[in-house]
Order: sequence, then C-alpha cells, then structure tokens
Amino acid sequence: MHRAARLRLLAVALGLAALALAGPAAAQYKIVNPDGSVTYTDRAPSAAGNARVTQLGRSAATPAADAALPAGLRQPMQRYPVTLYTAPDCTPCDNARQYLQRRGIPYSERRVGTDDDAQALERLVGGRTVPALTIGAQPLRGYSESDWGAYLDAAGYPRESRLPAGWRAPAPAPVVAERVALQPVAAAPPSAAPDAVPEPAAPQATPDNPAGVRF
Repeated sequence: MHRAARLRLLAVALGLAALALAGPAAAQYKIVNPDGSVTYTDRAPSAAGNARVTQLGRSAATPAADAALPAGLRQPMQRYPVTLYTAPDCTPCDNARQYLQRRGIPYSERRVGTDDDAQALERLVGGRTVPALTIGAQPLRGYSESDWGAYLDAAGYPRESRLPAGWRAPAPAPVVAERVALQPVAAAPPSAAPDAVPEPAAPQATPDNPAGVRF
C-alpha cells in the first residue's frame, strides 16, 4: 500500500474515532445579553430574560422522516447524521447536493443567507467555506467527492443508494433558527399623588419592531 493511501486511511480512522467520542451533536445556542456580551452554550436557555437567543443549525440535522428508511441507513444516520451547508447561486453546492443524492445519503440542508448564518457556520465547521458537510461531529470544508466518500464509507453509509423510491431531502433551512425572549414588563408601582400621571413605559423591542420605536 502506498504511503499516501496509508496516511489517508489513518486520517479516516482518526476522524471516525473523533466521531465516536463526540456522539450526536449537541444543541448549541448563542445568547446576546442586554449589555452586549455574548455567551455560547449547549443547554437550552430559559425563556425569561431580556436576551437575544439564536440556535445554531446542526442540532436539528437529522431528517425527521427516517422511519421508512432501511436499517442499513437508519443506523449510520442516527449515529452520524449528515448536514450539507450551502449558499444561493453556488455551483459547487449544486455538485455536492447531486453527489449526496446520487449516492443515496439521507441529509438535511442548511443555507447560509445572513451574517448570523455565516458566523454560526464558522463556529460549526471552523470556516465560512461552502459547500461544507458535517457527518456527526466531523466537519468537512469544501467539496471533494473522494474525501466525502471516504468519511461516509467509514461512518457506515452504503456505497450505493438504498433510499426508498420518491425519498426527498427536507427543504433547506437557515443555519440559525432565531427566537427572541423578552422580559415581561413589571407593573408600575402605585403613584404617591392621586392625580399624578405615570411616565410612559420605555418601548420594548419586539420581533416586528426590533428597534423598539414608538409610534
């Protein structure tokens, strides 16, 4: 066996060891606090608090309709779910998508369309290059059929399609699924003077009015 081939197999083996140790990818959240500080966590934050919370995209990578898949696909899919990261008008992304479909890999697609998406992609795979792929916790940046194929082989995916006829990948979704948690407005204390008019409450930001502008 040539030295390059041995090194390649070693790299694949090491990558699989990392996958086994990491297990299914945990949910990740980015929290921007009112003071501007940013926190990353793998625990779902509480709904209370005046903080902006974004959920990074790899946590929901497994396609939901996996019950109809054959056992030879369900096992690697549950252990090492495949997520494709793309951008609009990206020819290499089209080639990567066609390769996964031709090989019969069940995958989810996350599309980079905003700066938040790009930042989340960088955190998930270590760069902003698309297309990118994650197989479980293993990131692969840039499309390479030989590299992707080697990792998919090592993860246990069949080399020929075993997908049921008519199977379709879920529609692409943003990398970041965002929700905003707003702290409830406390009731105003009783006025000391019976005829005093309380000051209007400070405007609160809402999803429809993120700047908190009063009309």
